[in-house]
Amino acid sequence: MDISIIGAGYVGLCSAAGLALKGNKVICADVDPKKIEKINTGEPPIEEPGLKEALDSTRDKLTATTDINDAVLRSSVTFICVGTPSTDDGSIDLSFVKAASEAVGKALRGRGYHLVVVKSTVVPGTTEDTVLPIIEKSSEKRAGAGFGLCTNPEFLREGSALEDFLNPDRIVIGEFDRKAGDALAKLYQNFNSPVVRTGLKTAEMIKYASNAFLASKISLINEIGNICKSLGVDAYTVAEGVGYDKRIGRAFLNAGVGFGGSCFSKDVLALTHKAKETGNTTPILDEVIKANKEQRKRIIELLKKKITLKSRRISILGLAFKEGTGDVRDSPAVDIVRYLLLEGASVVAYDPKATDNFRKIFPDINYAETARQAIDRSDACLVLTSWDEFRSMQDADFEGMKSKIIIEGRHVLDTNRVTGFEGICW
Repeated sequence: MDISIIGAGYVGLCSAAGLALKGNKVICADVDPKKIEKINTGEPPIEEPGLKEALDSTRDKLTATTDINDAVLRSSVTFICVGTPSTDDGSIDLSFVKAASEAVGKALRGRGYHLVVVKSTVVPGTTEDTVLPIIEKSSEKRAGAGFGLCTNPEFLREGSALEDFLNPDRIVIGEFDRKAGDALAKLYQNFNSPVVRTGLKTAEMIKYASNAFLASKISLINEIGNICKSLGVDAYTVAEGVGYDKRIGRAFLNAGVGFGGSCFSKDVLALTHKAKETGNTTPILDEVIKANKEQRKRIIELLKKKITLKSRRISILGLAFKEGTGDVRDSPAVDIVRYLLLEGASVVAYDPKATDNFRKIFPDINYAETARQAIDRSDACLVLTSWDEFRSMQDADFEGMKSKIIIEGRHVLDTNRVTGFEGICW
């Protein structure tokens, strides 16, 4: 198929690359000309494993442009993959979705049937109540007759987004009508995964329910981990024993410093805000967010029991919210560095991928080019991201510390290689 994708961020670009690898002709449209230039030269504008190779191997299938109108005109299916950031009250900002919907609608004027698919994460009711009327007005067409409309939520994990797109656990198709759903199902016919077909609102809710459940699972295991530490119990052995239960599973049971990234906190907050609009309360989800914030403070409290922080040099290993990405959105490291600075500490940080993005938030702290450089002459070290290079570290890497105070936030250091460190939950 000929496909256009509006928005070339993590979701848009990885979806574009995946669809191109499946043999479709794809054109990405984005307002950022620098991003477009990189894509057209085969250079990914984001850090994501396998994306560079995918762009290189799909040069004849995948192109990019800043012209949304042209992208839509050259396709039969358009995916809206723009961002939906949080507003101050926790609701989602739909300004990018609205702008994309209007632009797509205008491009459809005078054209035949065209399928529009909302892949952006939007709260239940958005596609039906916001996107549909905007496209109808700007296109002067009626949904179902002049254009098809579907929602197709993404379940991509940063650091494995391309792999997740190509090998999904499930494909969820929310359809305005059968014709639109059939058209989208045809696009995914060569994917080996279950397909759930449902209405627009239900598909949107599946996305939020999934992320709310995963975020809750992480906050729960962190709470269990905190209790384990007080009892002298290994939280990871507990997680292993619990994870064999088929009703629970081992994934997302890694106790630590808490979750981050562009999805979990944002989506849970958006869902709680939507719930309040409908007259519902969300005591469990409210506590999930609160507990996650408190977990970031916990590592600081553990450190303060060992040393006073004022004028101390604290090294931070890991700035990305997770390994395999340069993304620092809602990274635990952001809050933790902020807490350290408020206590009067001096921070020197290292991350193999995320330094440039972190520097945009904290331009005045010190950044090291290697982990050992960050550690040298430090009074304490906090490990906050599970990068593989940290797994291979040894006692010799920490010899340059003034005092060997190491607190682990991700269970990444090997006790056979490094001695004398403490885990946040173990």
